[in-house]
Amino acid sequence: MTVSPARSARSDKPRRFVFLLLDRFTMISFAGAIEPLRLANRISGRTIYAWALAGENGAEAVCSNGAAFRLDMGLDEIEREDVLLVCGGIDVQKATTRAVVNWLRREARRGVTIGGLCTGAYALARAGLLDGRKATIHWENQDGFTEEFPEVRLTKSVFVMDGNRLTTAGGTASIDMMLKIIARDQGDDIANTVADQLIYSSIRTDQDTQRLSIPSRIGVRHPKLSEVIRKMEANTEDPISPADLAEEVGMSTRQLERLFRRYLNRSPKRYYMELRLQKARNLLMQTDMSVINVALACGFASPSHFSKCYRAHYATTPYRERGTHGATAGPRAS
Repeated sequence: MTVSPARSARSDKPRRFVFLLLDRFTMISFAGAIEPLRLANRISGRTIYAWALAGENGAEAVCSNGAAFRLDMGLDEIEREDVLLVCGGIDVQKATTRAVVNWLRREARRGVTIGGLCTGAYALARAGLLDGRKATIHWENQDGFTEEFPEVRLTKSVFVMDGNRLTTAGGTASIDMMLKIIARDQGDDIANTVADQLIYSSIRTDQDTQRLSIPSRIGVRHPKLSEVIRKMEANTEDPISPADLAEEVGMSTRQLERLFRRYLNRSPKRYYMELRLQKARNLLMQTDMSVINVALACGFASPSHFSKCYRAHYATTPYRERGTHGATAGPRAS
């Protein structure tokens, strides 16, 4: 990781983080990144970190909950030693304007370390700054991101540090990444004290995944059922038949049916269909993929069958869903 190359705790110059607040950014991801810096200053008894708020209009930015923030700067040139963090949120496609993309590219050419918080990874990818790199984004936005940016090595990690590119999954993941940066800059003692101040008792690493395990999510601890669901989630484009799924985990089709009925109150076929339709809805709302391509990406052989299943589940057609939300609605954020 090059975000903190051999930085001395005795350095007199505060390390500055510039937060680019995109329109309707998510407050929790921003607060989770800036508060550890404030606490590190307080705990150390000196100003080891500084920060500035930036935005395209240079005056004010409004987050997704309606709170407004006064900005310190517009899209101005920053110091090469600064760390630039893009704070994304709702409608990040619309918020990632040409001016923002050009600014990110310019600062990247100058060697600035750049990161994306929550859906901020979308802005980095749009600028081409994540090509060939490992990255992460909120789990709800992963389907659309993967389709639009296949050259990015997307992971399900809480946060990723790949050279001078940083990404977090959203929510409290910003805290985990900032604690790692503080630990590398100032040592584990200060980082752990910051965590204590935040009442943050379980610090996650870049090896932790952002979603709960399948047993935790479905409230069932049955290893074979969990394995079948994992296989379903990994194979939405080319669905596996219930008979084959049952065989792969060493049970009969009838046993698999009973498990799904008992624990999930639906058949394996129905559960699989709901997974595929949820992915389809994400793609319709987060990308400009055609309805036909969305259908194919979710394992439907024909647009008519896809539309029929979609209407039965969501009480609307894929075309109306796209028309309601618009292809530029962009990834949602928690």
